[in-house]
Amino acid sequence: MTSRYLTAAFYQFVTLSDFADLRAPLLAFCESQDVKGTILLANEGINSTIAGPESGVRAVLEYLRSDARLANLQHKESWSDKPPFYRMKVKLKKEIVTMGVPTVNPNETVGKYVKPQDWNALISDPDVLVIDTRNTYEVDIGTFKGAVDPRLKSFSKFPAWLMAQPQIANSDAKQSGEIDKKTKVAMFCTGGIRCEKSTAFLKSQGFDEVYHLEGGILKYLETVPPEQSLWEGECFVFDERVSVGHGLKPRDYDLCRACREPISQADKDSPYFVLGLSCPRCHDTKTPEQIARFEERQRQINLAKLRDEPYIGVKRALKDKTKLPHDD
Repeated sequence: MTSRYLTAAFYQFVTLSDFADLRAPLLAFCESQDVKGTILLANEGINSTIAGPESGVRAVLEYLRSDARLANLQHKESWSDKPPFYRMKVKLKKEIVTMGVPTVNPNETVGKYVKPQDWNALISDPDVLVIDTRNTYEVDIGTFKGAVDPRLKSFSKFPAWLMAQPQIANSDAKQSGEIDKKTKVAMFCTGGIRCEKSTAFLKSQGFDEVYHLEGGILKYLETVPPEQSLWEGECFVFDERVSVGHGLKPRDYDLCRACREPISQADKDSPYFVLGLSCPRCHDTKTPEQIARFEERQRQINLAKLRDEPYIGVKRALKDKTKLPHDD
């Protein structure tokens, strides 16, 4: 078995009116190539992160691009020594990134794309308001210097946050995160997909100048040398790597298996951290039934380690927490 796994992350907003019919043959092809991960299909497009042997991942990408609607599908690559995923899922969704505003359609209008090599100049402009569209736990381990953090529990909360901002236009407002429709706004997210929706939403609300980082943080970390970087910290990714830095190399965070949020060494040193059961963020949020389920899962993990076997897991245990960046 290979000791190197290729991970490919990709999405495309494109009308797929027959998306339900695509599911079964796509799942079968991925499984035939020993590729694992999650692919989301919706009328508005496709969103995915998959991993496996290089030949298999490239075969899946070629398979997708054989559909004329996906012929220009772009993807980002990274490598790891451990398998990032343990199952292959192809899911049918209402949206490939959940915002909950049906009238927003990135196939019709989005903000202006900014190449990673041009991003520093844009966000260094004092007249530009930079907004991180990711979830709180993602922002907490890394973001761009000076970016506004809306403290989102989920991406679907972004429209409400935006509409709650005072509609004033002055330099002090820009510094405090208050915006009006004349404000120049630059937005970013992990791979770019959430920004497609968020900039489309701003455009639908009449904002004049809206920009977003093409390819997201991952493309920036892949492209911009560390010595030129304005990125601070690490970038959370929705797979077993947990976080990556420049060059998309896996970094120092682990994952709490209870809440699926990143944990540092300090978190693991906390009395509230119990392997597989809790961390300082979630130690007082679980029901007795959840705790019992987590205890059983950890017991199975421990047994698998003793047998020197990979732990695949109980489907129910991971079903609700295997997700892509759009899911929150």
